[in-house]
Amino acid sequence: MEEKKQKSINEILPVELIQRILLRIPVKHLGRLKCVSKLWYSLISDPHFAESHLHLSLAPTHACLKYSTEAYIVHLEEVFNGDNYELKEVSFPFKTKPPPGFGVVGSCRGFVLFCRRPHLFVVWNPLTGFSKRISCSCIVDRSKRRSVKLPGDSNLYGFGHDASRDDYLVVVGWLDGGGNCQHLDCLSLTTNSWINLDVALLKPLGSMWCRPRGLFLNGSIHWLFSSLEGEGLLIFDLKERSFSKISLPEQLITGRNHRFVILGGCLAFYSHDYFEHKTDIWVMKEYKVQSSWTLYAIPGLKFDPLCLSNGSDIIGVDPFPASIPVESLKLVKYNIREELLQHFTCPPRLRHHAYYYGSCTYTESLLVLPSDSKHKDKKKNDI
Repeated sequence: MEEKKQKSINEILPVELIQRILLRIPVKHLGRLKCVSKLWYSLISDPHFAESHLHLSLAPTHACLKYSTEAYIVHLEEVFNGDNYELKEVSFPFKTKPPPGFGVVGSCRGFVLFCRRPHLFVVWNPLTGFSKRISCSCIVDRSKRRSVKLPGDSNLYGFGHDASRDDYLVVVGWLDGGGNCQHLDCLSLTTNSWINLDVALLKPLGSMWCRPRGLFLNGSIHWLFSSLEGEGLLIFDLKERSFSKISLPEQLITGRNHRFVILGGCLAFYSHDYFEHKTDIWVMKEYKVQSSWTLYAIPGLKFDPLCLSNGSDIIGVDPFPASIPVESLKLVKYNIREELLQHFTCPPRLRHHAYYYGSCTYTESLLVLPSDSKHKDKKKNDI
């Protein structure tokens, strides 16, 4: 009696249903699923699938990239799920060990932007391994001193996505000569060309002191700035190519060292209260709505928030853990009612100092750059 051949899942389920199922799977598992069949490889490798997965996945995968001489990825939600935790080592997008004077200056939709002295950028997707080198030697050529400090306090760096043009942009603001001439340059990764946007600069920009690294949200890049008038957020709209500002809460206590983060898709900044032994976190729940600033007070002298998990839990770093060994990095989770839920001590490979000297929290994706899509399609057809 002839045995019936067992049907594969591709023969049982329609392609549309398989695709809908794959869209719900965490992005870090999709790489392995490419090996199931040629159909699954084709579905997952499609740039349109990667775009849909970024928007339709049940929950974003928040990854913390920590680097020094080696690079590791920590999936922040996963570390609190017991035995499912995995520390992943990744290879830098450099041929040799990373040189001194490099660091992350931006991230967007799964890509991380490295700045490497003297005048080189590298766009890298740690999940897929894709990288692209970018030279800003044209900016150096325009400089009266024939050099531009990268990085430096007088420079602004930003990396974001212009959805209206489906283009990724690298933004560099810098001061020429003795610091009297302000410049703004923008690189389109689709056309691979630099655009000068000096006309978009705010006239009083020179009187501000801005944190060099900008954060991308809602089609704009944001920098925390301080001036004689106070502190605020400087915003550069990538579609309109124009600047604006957001004021910080009126209740803000001045004189603290404020830091800027993105929590749950909202602008947020925090500072440490050394007198009451707590960390104040201000969250703008509605974008550009001044009255929506909301304060959360996390107990403990210092707590550095990294991301919002499950819509209500704040995951962050305890900079001075009391546990042994103190060299290991300690992650903690609080809810918005300011209650400690869990804590986790990372393996010794993730030492405490690596958080301060090199780290970046970003959302993972399978995306490729628009200019790389055609090359990827050709590579897929050759397999």
